[in-house]
Amino acid sequence: MTTSCTPIPQDNDAPTSCCQPADVTVWWWDIPTGTYDPADLPLLDGAERERLQRLRTPESKAIYVTCRAAVRRILSGALQVAPEELEFGRLPCPGCASPEHGPPTVLRPATDLRISITHTTGLGMLAVAPVPVGVDAEGAKNLDVEELARPTLTPEERQYVLSRPPGEERTRAFLRCWTRKEAVLKAVGIGITVELNTLETGPASEGPVTVAAGVEGGPAEWAVRQIPAPEGWSAALALPAGTRPNLRVRKWPTG
Repeated sequence: MTTSCTPIPQDNDAPTSCCQPADVTVWWWDIPTGTYDPADLPLLDGAERERLQRLRTPESKAIYVTCRAAVRRILSGALQVAPEELEFGRLPCPGCASPEHGPPTVLRPATDLRISITHTTGLGMLAVAPVPVGVDAEGAKNLDVEELARPTLTPEERQYVLSRPPGEERTRAFLRCWTRKEAVLKAVGIGITVELNTLETGPASEGPVTVAAGVEGGPAEWAVRQIPAPEGWSAALALPAGTRPNLRVRKWPTG
C-alpha cells in the first residue's frame, strides 16, 4: 500500500543513530494453512475481532489470528502483563504526524521498546528492540523476477540479480533486495513513500549493509542484515546505523 505523507518540521538536533549496544530479539512462528487455534481467539481485543470479521478467506483469517495471538503472548512475557491487557496502536507518522499510518507500538503498558511485525503465507515474525526497528520476511515462491525487477530494483541491483542463474538463485537474490527495502521502510515508519527502485541495498554483500532512507529528525541511514529464517523464506532486519545489536532469533513457541 502506498501512503502519502506531507512532511512536518523536525528537530534538527534529534539523534539520528544509536551507537550503543542494544538487545534485539526476533521471534518467528509457523502459521497453519487455512485454520487457527481456537485458543488464540479469546486473546484478541474488540477492534481486532472486528477486523477479523472483515477478512474474507480462511487463509487471511488464520494469518491474522495466529499472528495477533503470537505477538500478544510474546510481549506478555517481555512486559509482564496478561496477553489480554496489551493495547496496541501506532506512533505518529514521522513524516506527517498522522496517527493512521505510523509504526506500530504498544500503548499499554507504557514501554520504550519498539516493535515491528511481518507475516507471509506460513510464517510470522516479531522484532523487539530499544531502538527503531523493521523486519520483513518473504517466501521464496515462484516469482517473475524479470517483471518485478524494473519497478523495484536500482540499476545496480537489477544488474546483479539478473546476472544470477534463473531459478532459485535469482529468486533468492531478488528477495534479499526486497526484504531489505521493506525492513528499512518499516523501520523508518512512513510506509512506502519513496520509489523502491531508489533504495540501494547492496545485494552482492551478505551484510550488514548501510541503506540511506529516512525523514528529518530520524535516522538517515540504516544497518540492514539478513537474519535466519526457516527454509523457503528470506528475512531481513533494519536498525539505525551504528547500533551494535545483541541479536537473538528464536522460534515461538520454544517448547
